[in-house]
Amino acid sequence: MQLSIVVPIHNEEPSILPLYDRLTLVLEKLRKPYEIIFVDDASTDRSFDLLANLVETDGRLKVIRLRRNFGQTAALAAGFDEAQGSVIITLDGDLQHAPEDIPALLEKIEEGYDIASGWRKNRVDNAVTRKFPSRIANWLMAKVSHVELRDFGTTFKAYRAEIIKDVNLYGELHRFIPALASLYGARIAEVPIKNIPRPAGGSHYGLGRTFRVMFDIFTIWFLLKYFTRPMHFFGKWGLLSASAGGGVLTFLAAKKLWTGGDLIEQHGPLMVAAALALITGVILFCTGLLGEVLTRTYYESQGRRIYAVREIRSKRESQAPDGAQGAHGSRG
Repeated sequence: MQLSIVVPIHNEEPSILPLYDRLTLVLEKLRKPYEIIFVDDASTDRSFDLLANLVETDGRLKVIRLRRNFGQTAALAAGFDEAQGSVIITLDGDLQHAPEDIPALLEKIEEGYDIASGWRKNRVDNAVTRKFPSRIANWLMAKVSHVELRDFGTTFKAYRAEIIKDVNLYGELHRFIPALASLYGARIAEVPIKNIPRPAGGSHYGLGRTFRVMFDIFTIWFLLKYFTRPMHFFGKWGLLSASAGGGVLTFLAAKKLWTGGDLIEQHGPLMVAAALALITGVILFCTGLLGEVLTRTYYESQGRRIYAVREIRSKRESQAPDGAQGAHGSRG
């Protein structure tokens, strides 16, 4: 088992050397082949200079420097694409994640899980700006994704490479990788990890991130439930809206023919609302159709499959040991 450690960095100059020392100490004790990949997300301090110096002394270290600040999701994606290990471990570069917890994550991978996700059981963050919003977001995410995790937000996780490389990342969806991986049948375990105050610097996130997280949760809900069948979402509401609007307009037309009254004067607002409902329904229905076309174009143009295979066994493979045993018996 080769390990790839992916660490996104943005202005973490005070933490880089201590983090590197602790990482290498832990990894050497594991006695497994490993590589460390630092992804510098366009730092403006001396982070890259320190990493460039370290590369000259350690052949197992690789540094990726992004052209501009793309964000943590893009930095992780760059590290995943470059990683060569069969197991990929990610952690932040600010020393809030203890490298000494890596063996605990690997234990779950060795037990057969595809993802070992860290759980900051005792968080040291601010209760108002970080803890409370995070608790709400984690609860919503667990309900939406049906993945029973108590901490989606931490970067400290271990992945089987074949799982994480099937997940396409964009926006700020890195915190929801377990939910996205569940689309491919990933088996996920949660591991308590230590959470310590940042030795230096401040957090790059604040209370304003809460609204973006809520939008991302809605995106994940839609992707998990309707990504391969958008018509089931748009078509349902479109049909309901169009039916309601069409039904009201039909009723008003029948009333006009039956009574001959002035519909504009008697039911003007109702007519407008019904017409809007009908038009909205048609638009939603057409959006569903376009979504179906785009979904098929996405899979067919890229040759992507809508399933993921965990393993393949054949009769020939299962019979090989028996055949070998029989040959040995005949020689005896």
